[in-house]
Amino acid sequence: MDDCPQQPPLFTFGVIADIQYADIDDGYNYTRTRKRYYRSALQLLRNAQDGWSEAAVKPEFILQLGDVIDGFNKGLGASERALDTVLREFSSSPVEVHHVWGNHEFYNFSRSALLRSKLNSTLHAGRSPSGAPANCDIYAYTFSPFPGFTFVVLDAYDVSLLGREECSEEYVNAMNWIKEYNGNDDLNCPPVLEGLQQRFTMFNGGFSKDQLDWLHSVLSSADEKRERVTIVSHLPVHPYSTAPICLAWNYDELLAVIRSHGCVVCYMAGHDHDGGYHRPKDTGVHYLTLEGVIETPPDGDAFGTVSVYKDRMVLKGRGRVADRVLMFP
Repeated sequence: MDDCPQQPPLFTFGVIADIQYADIDDGYNYTRTRKRYYRSALQLLRNAQDGWSEAAVKPEFILQLGDVIDGFNKGLGASERALDTVLREFSSSPVEVHHVWGNHEFYNFSRSALLRSKLNSTLHAGRSPSGAPANCDIYAYTFSPFPGFTFVVLDAYDVSLLGREECSEEYVNAMNWIKEYNGNDDLNCPPVLEGLQQRFTMFNGGFSKDQLDWLHSVLSSADEKRERVTIVSHLPVHPYSTAPICLAWNYDELLAVIRSHGCVVCYMAGHDHDGGYHRPKDTGVHYLTLEGVIETPPDGDAFGTVSVYKDRMVLKGRGRVADRVLMFP
């Protein structure tokens, strides 16, 4: 391979996931097995900002993979204040940020509010992203930071109980779907203790047919142009890249779309705070789940910088995020 790491990358970008900032004392996850560092998550974001600004090659953009503030803010009446605090940290750098929406965004805001907010990167990105689905209710779009490379932001809660009015058709359809597999009164409690059916919980969601059809169209165009495509979303979609309880409801349908095209090189997600990685031999696509800031101790770090070359992406991780060389298929 003649493209060696000493050569400058075509472009670089930063990645960070599950910041879940709240101005409250440390706590634990819902099963009380992992500590969460709500207040110090802001300092870890600052550490990431410092790391990106001090890099030899500055990132062209940042991928924020969802759950930027914690759901506890809602009960405290602090959602707007917490969001402003985090976005102020991001705005300390001139680098544009592409925000992905996770379950904690919907704990704090309705879908209609998010579409009007600064977390809607189609409204506030420095370069106007294009290629959004016809259904303007779906938060999905594409952008191209460099010729031959396309990024696709997907809406993993397009089908969900979160962020929807209970009287809406979307809510009713999502309720019918989850109730097929989860009969618990508390739908945040998984229906089984083991296996893939654990994913049918209220804190997960899925991709509608409209969004999957749109993605198929986007990838068909990328195939024709021989582009490299990276897909980003909050929910992981490969069972070997995450714990089953963190998978998207219809992960299999999204995987089928990816497998039917040759242009996808990587799928990046958050949600599973332990992170994960898998590369199936049949497609060579890298399924990367980034470790979460929220469960990273104050003296640690959890972010990465990705350098993109013509034949690979090189992830330089900090703290809990491991270094990886992601060769293109």
